[in-house]
Amino acid sequence: MLDIRRLHMLKTVVARGSIAAAAQSLALSAGAVSQQLSALRRDVGVDLLRPDGRTVALTEAGRVLVEHADRIFDAVQEAENAVAAVRGTVGTTASLAALPSTVARIVAPALTALASRHPRLTVACLVTDQAQLRELPLGTVDVVLGQRYHHLPDVTPRGVDVHPLLDDPLLVVTAADRAGERPVSLRDLATHSLAVPPPTTDCGQAILRACHDAGFTPSTPYVTTDIAAQLTLVRAGLATALVPRTAIDPTVPGIHTSPIEGTPIHRVLFAATRHTDTADPTTTAVVAALRTAAHRHASSHPTAATVRP
Repeated sequence: MLDIRRLHMLKTVVARGSIAAAAQSLALSAGAVSQQLSALRRDVGVDLLRPDGRTVALTEAGRVLVEHADRIFDAVQEAENAVAAVRGTVGTTASLAALPSTVARIVAPALTALASRHPRLTVACLVTDQAQLRELPLGTVDVVLGQRYHHLPDVTPRGVDVHPLLDDPLLVVTAADRAGERPVSLRDLATHSLAVPPPTTDCGQAILRACHDAGFTPSTPYVTTDIAAQLTLVRAGLATALVPRTAIDPTVPGIHTSPIEGTPIHRVLFAATRHTDTADPTTTAVVAALRTAAHRHASSHPTAATVRP
């Protein structure tokens, strides 16, 4: 009989690209992972992996086995969810990956509400700029609070359900003493020095694409994912920033925010979970808390809008 733990190791190696990276993800030694994969190879009697440059790739037999493994993992998840549904109670642990720009307005209020409503539930929260959607099928995270920009391709992987939370436009942030009172078009920023996230990030890509679509290549002498650093540069009069509204503390002195006129940039914040036919009470509770926090934030900002599924 195939060992489900070994199947999970095989899937993790493929997702991570190497045995060493998979071992780090699984908190095991590379030798231990290699031994288990060798045992899995003996179980099936055929090679499952082949070298591919500096990484590894599946053989045809490995591809077939991983396809079946996905269905096995789905069945195990369904069984766990069905038992949890019969039990009718929220579990004791869950893991959430969230963007730094969502912590103050959505994540912190949601976790506070969860602690009050479900005191036995402990939610481990990973705050990271890196997209975590691919972690959902691997089971390393239960819920992802992610983002998608309306003019970038949708890269949601197979087997993931997306629950929209909030439509969150980017605002033009300037020093208060340099601000006008009217909305700002992207073309107005052609002569500005911008503080932007790296182009490898979703927000950085969205800003660069929108500027190019508006007919200019922006000047970006300041590159950082740290929104607090961006706002410091803005207050000093060194830069202009394009920042999601949810990430801006309206009480911060020395800055002025303006909507983008004509061709706005906005992101949809969403909660993502592994696809299952039977709802898991624990992840359902986490998603519900995030949705409530997003709705309350939108209610306190009349120009914001919660997005209904």
